[in-house]
Amino acid sequence: MFQFFREDIQTIMSKDPAARGFLDVMTYPGLWAMVWHRVAHAFWVHGARLLARMIAAASRTATGIEIHPAATIGRRCFIDHGMGVVIGETAIIGDDCVLYHNVTLGGTSLEKTKRHPTLGNHVLVGMGAKILGAVVIGDGARIGANAVVTKDIPACATAVGIPARVVRIGATTQQTQVDVMDARTNAVDPNDETIMELKAEIAELKLLVKHMHHDHHHTGMSIK
Repeated sequence: MFQFFREDIQTIMSKDPAARGFLDVMTYPGLWAMVWHRVAHAFWVHGARLLARMIAAASRTATGIEIHPAATIGRRCFIDHGMGVVIGETAIIGDDCVLYHNVTLGGTSLEKTKRHPTLGNHVLVGMGAKILGAVVIGDGARIGANAVVTKDIPACATAVGIPARVVRIGATTQQTQVDVMDARTNAVDPNDETIMELKAEIAELKLLVKHMHHDHHHTGMSIK
């Protein structure tokens, strides 16, 4: 447990430029959400499920991050800011993943089966993204801000939009076994991709309005 705690601190220090030092990192809600989840998960696995639920509820109150004690989370997972993050019961998260605030790993079924997402290693999920159902997000994938993912995303892909679609597939899986926040990976920033998508939609709407105005002008009508 101490080894995991030390890894979590080192991960935050290396991935968040706002981290000013050890004492600063100790105030991060994402750090404590992971610590308490490991405790709750251990109790859950050993059958003390009511106690696990109580620990998870206390952690949610203290951090604003809701993680079901049954969820499986790998090492060095970094929940940045974290407010509003929800991780469901059957969710599985690999090693070295990054989740921003308001991310949801939710279910779409009421059946007691695998109904939450599986994230591979080195996955980055942008702010406000929703990954729903028993979908699989491949190693090194990036999910753009506010994207809604309901289908599998291949390894090393960048997915944006509602519903999310793949806009780029980057390097091979082996080449992505590096820090997902490292600029040297030369990966597309999913937030930038989302902005580009919004700009394109705005341009299309402007063009449509222009054509409507032109058509009404020729028919002697005006738009108010």
